[in-house]
Amino acid sequence: MSTCLYHKLVPPSVSIVGGGIVGLATAFRLLERMPGAHVTVLEKEPAVAQHQSGHNSGVLHCGLYYRPGSRRARLAVRGIQQMVEFCRRHSVPHEVCGKVVVAATGDEVPRLNALFERGQQNGLSGLRMLTPAELREIEPHASGAAAIRVPQEGIADYPRVCEALVDEIRLRGGEVRTKSEVRTIRREKTGWRIEHSSGDSFSDWIIGCAGLHSDRVAALTGHADSVRIVPFRGEYYLIRPERRFLVRNLIYPVPDPRFPFLGVHFTRMIRGGVECGPNAVLAFAREGYTKTDVNLRDVADALTFGGLWQFLRKYPDASWAELRRSFSKELFCRSLQHLVPEIRMDDLLPGGAGVRAQAMSVDGSILDDFHFIAGEREIHVVNAPSPGATASLAIGEEIAAMVGQA
Repeated sequence: MSTCLYHKLVPPSVSIVGGGIVGLATAFRLLERMPGAHVTVLEKEPAVAQHQSGHNSGVLHCGLYYRPGSRRARLAVRGIQQMVEFCRRHSVPHEVCGKVVVAATGDEVPRLNALFERGQQNGLSGLRMLTPAELREIEPHASGAAAIRVPQEGIADYPRVCEALVDEIRLRGGEVRTKSEVRTIRREKTGWRIEHSSGDSFSDWIIGCAGLHSDRVAALTGHADSVRIVPFRGEYYLIRPERRFLVRNLIYPVPDPRFPFLGVHFTRMIRGGVECGPNAVLAFAREGYTKTDVNLRDVADALTFGGLWQFLRKYPDASWAELRRSFSKELFCRSLQHLVPEIRMDDLLPGGAGVRAQAMSVDGSILDDFHFIAGEREIHVVNAPSPGATASLAIGEEIAAMVGQA
C-alpha cells in the first residue's frame, strides 16, 4: 500500500507544538475532523495558556479593522461566531456587550468612515454610525466627534476557553503534555522525530503554534524564514473601583496610520474591573512582562534583526512616544483622556501586561495578516496576533482541513 493511500485510510498522528489557544483549538478541530487520530499537544510550561492566551485583554473581535479578503478578516468573522457558540456550550463566561470606536476629533472622522465601510465589506452586521449625543447614550462619559457602534463584539474568559479545550481534546482521545519543551525536530522517512523535555516521540505531522517562539520552532524544521518574531510589551492600568462607572463596556480609538498598533483603549473585563491600555514597547524578553525582564538571547535576536531597525526608522516619533508613555503615567492618562476626558491620574492603578508576538519582515513592515508556512506534512502558524484568540477555532478548522486534504 502506498504511503499516500495509507494516510488517507488511517488517521494520522499529529504533534502540535504550543499549548496556547491556537494550538489547543487546532488539536480540537483535528480530532473533530479525524476521529481516531493520535493528536498530542506539547507545551513547555507547567500549564496551558501561560503567555499570550492568558495575558490578553479578553475581547471578542468581530473583524472591523482587518483588510477585506484577508485571512485575518475572514477568520475573525467566522471565528467570533464559533467562539461565542463554544463559550455558550461549555458555560465559559462571556458577554456580547458591543463596543464603540470613537473619532476623538473631526480630523479622525474620515478614517472612522473608512472603518465603517471596511466593516460592511467584511460582513459585520448591525454597524451604526453615532453622533456625539448617540455616543453619550451608550457611553455617557466618552467624548468624540463621531463613533461607530459595533454590536457583535464582546468579552470572554480565554483561560477558561483553554481549559474547556483541554477537556474536549482528552475526551476525544488526544493528549496534552505540559513541561514538554521541544528541543529538536528531525525529519524521518515517514514523518518527524521530536525530542522534548518529557521524552521523545514520532508523528506523521508537525504543527507549530508556538506563539512568541513560532519562528524558532519553524526554524527547527528548516524554515529559516525572513519573518522574525519581535516581542512588544503592552502595559495596562486598571480603573479604581469607585471610578469604573466611567466605562460601561468597550471604548476604542480610530487607529493612527502613523503607527501600526491600535492605541490605548478601555476594556471591561469578564472577571470584573476595567482595563486601560495597552501601549506597545519593545520587550527585552519574549516572555518579558515587566521592564526588568531581560533575556540575552531574545535581545540579541531582536537587535541583530535588520527589520527592527527599519521599523524604528519608519516610525521614530511614534516609537519614542510609546516609550515615553511607558515611563509616564501622566502621558498615559492624557492618551486615555482623548476618549474619556474625565479620567484622572489618580483613577489609574497599576495593571498587568502582555507580550505580543509580532511577526516582522526584513524591510521593517509588520505582517498585517495571519501567516502560515506549509511544507510536507508540516504547518507553522508564525503570525497570529489579535484577533488570534477570537479566531482560534476558525484557525484550527483551516489547519485541520489542510491536514485532512493532504
